[in-house]
Amino acid sequence: MSKITAVMLGAGGRGLSAYAPYALAHPDELQFVAVAEPRADRREIFAQRYNIPPERCYESWEDVMNEGKLADALFNCTMDQMHTPSTLAALDLGYDVLLEKPMAHQLVDNVRLVQTAEEKGRLLQICHVLRYTNFFRKIREVVQSGRLGRVITVDHRENLIYWHMAHSFVRGNWRREDTSAPMILAKCCHDLDILTWILQQQVARLSSFGSLTQFRPENAPEGAPMRCTDGCPAEAECKWYAPRLYVSDRDGHPWNALTMVATKEARLQELKTGPYGRCVYHCDNNVVDHQILNMETEDGTTITMTMEGHSYQEGRSMRYDGTRATLMGKFTEPNKIVLHDHLTGTSEEIPVENTASGHGGGDMGLVSSFMHALRGEPDDSLTSARASLESHLMAFAAEEARLNHTVVEMSDFRARAEEAARAVIQ
Repeated sequence: MSKITAVMLGAGGRGLSAYAPYALAHPDELQFVAVAEPRADRREIFAQRYNIPPERCYESWEDVMNEGKLADALFNCTMDQMHTPSTLAALDLGYDVLLEKPMAHQLVDNVRLVQTAEEKGRLLQICHVLRYTNFFRKIREVVQSGRLGRVITVDHRENLIYWHMAHSFVRGNWRREDTSAPMILAKCCHDLDILTWILQQQVARLSSFGSLTQFRPENAPEGAPMRCTDGCPAEAECKWYAPRLYVSDRDGHPWNALTMVATKEARLQELKTGPYGRCVYHCDNNVVDHQILNMETEDGTTITMTMEGHSYQEGRSMRYDGTRATLMGKFTEPNKIVLHDHLTGTSEEIPVENTASGHGGGDMGLVSSFMHALRGEPDDSLTSARASLESHLMAFAAEEARLNHTVVEMSDFRARAEEAARAVIQ
């Protein structure tokens, strides 16, 4: 088995901690030879951990591209707004690319990336890690086996625990559509992808409702300052009080988002000046904090999907009702799938093997799939750019439906998106 060499763009939470560790676990398969990361602390940690020489450590993705092609493949874990130019440049140099989701934060750019990869004959695989979890593979297996009969309805929930909502979508990097993406895309392109993958059906039409309800200035407690560290009168009652959430000497998520220096003193200092110390009611956020989608597939199955950021527990929950049985699942700790047979009235818990890596084993499974595809051995879960595009189109269609209070016909929406991308490329 020949070793694959790779470049890492972006040594943040996903690049450094989720995908790169595959090279440590399988050094005979994958070796990183260069890294680009604007934050010096993360860049240095990555370089030390993966033995990257100083001359192959870069501050920006542009610096890497200026060197020409340095490896077989490229992992693109940059911020959303950088995905399009960096991926187009990588494809042009001849890299095969593993791209973090969402593919791009503008509709037309998602289609451009797919069209460009296809025209250049390069592999562009998207980090839809849920396809590679034992949990969702088992649900797909049950649904496709016919044990549920014909699937009539699906209810799917993406439940964000309250602090995760505030961390990522109020204080954090994904708080604004103009610098990141609509929240339904940034958070739920995973969910939209997994729904169509399990059902093996495209969505024919959809509608959507949602808004930013809680995290607004008018909802701030009386006297709340701009920063939690400035003496908030409501700190004892506020579950989003930043020092309580972040002042810790623990190493990992979410504390490392502030600083990689794992001390209480360093984290507190960052709260006094950085974005994570802001009052959740006094941020510049504009993405929704709850949204629902109503969908109908081409074969008539109806789907409801709920995304909300006010949960007591992090995780996904789902229910598939068929003509023979009902499947209910919880993708959280512990994972659980239960099948209820309509005829016999019996219930069966379906075992799911636990795995150690993130996203229920999906992180390592994704990289393994990418390695196999690079060697010409693609598996049936391969998240090609064309396959992943569908979930992104659905997310943008949901935003169109939500903002215009309408029902979107997906066949028309797909055609419009393809035509718009062609016009940009030409």
